[in-house]
Amino acid sequence: MGSLIFLGSAYGQGKSGDTIQLKPIQVAPHTYFVQGFPEMGSSANQNFISNAGFVVTPGGVVVVDALGSPILAQKLIAEIKKITPQKIVAVIVSHYHADHVYGLQEFKKIGAKIYAQGEGRNYLSSETAKQRLIASRIDFAPWVNSNTKLISADVWIDQKTKLSVGGVDFFVSRVGPAHAPEDLMVYVPSEKVLFAGDLVFRGRIPFVGNADSKGWLIALDEIEKLNPNIVIPGHGNYSVKPAEDIAFTRNYLKYLRESMAQAAINLDPFEEAYKQADWSEYEGMPLFRAANRMNAYNVYLSIQAE
Repeated sequence: MGSLIFLGSAYGQGKSGDTIQLKPIQVAPHTYFVQGFPEMGSSANQNFISNAGFVVTPGGVVVVDALGSPILAQKLIAEIKKITPQKIVAVIVSHYHADHVYGLQEFKKIGAKIYAQGEGRNYLSSETAKQRLIASRIDFAPWVNSNTKLISADVWIDQKTKLSVGGVDFFVSRVGPAHAPEDLMVYVPSEKVLFAGDLVFRGRIPFVGNADSKGWLIALDEIEKLNPNIVIPGHGNYSVKPAEDIAFTRNYLKYLRESMAQAAINLDPFEEAYKQADWSEYEGMPLFRAANRMNAYNVYLSIQAE
């Protein structure tokens, strides 16, 4: 425990320019989350652009996602220690995107068991993952550096799994390919809380990347069937009206597909289709400029490949 607090202070408030604080928000009797900024990752924000959450049980703490840099994971561990003396026993990875996994090594150091969906193995061994980490060591320095490693799961999940910790059940479902090939969602029935990863975005333009938008829409239907009281998304504030926030992500994906489909099928130029689309509903949202054009182009390409 002492070494973790020391690491937090050595890397944290003692290091000039570190003003990033994590403030866990309680959303259910034993469930908390921390909310990342609606920004692109940078050195200034330590790549704190995604959410992480945790559930305190009598048998230990279960964390969902590990944040975008080791320093953030250290801070999250320190915040959990303020809330409970229970050990962190498990980390469930919603998907292997950099902003959710660069903190994993800190949880590994304290003995937590890491769970992820089996398709994550393909990402870990990919050139994409390797190059992304090389770039991140520059883009997010000094918070992501040569000591930052990609961490494999201890347990790879390939089908719906029930993880029980301290009498609390965590239903871990494989969904997708959707936002990523290795998407998982985690439902905690006793809390009526669903950790949706990047299947649900709030308050910012979703990141579509090389997502399977068709599979993503099916995954959103699966989330609705669970009928949770609370949804903790991968980005943005927690949702107490899940149907409304699922609708935002669904409508955005549907509009991308509708506005790009004809041009994609007819092999018409992307530029013309993009110019003709009406983006007025989304233009004022955070990350529209950074993500929307790329999202549309990726959907245009993926429709051609369907």
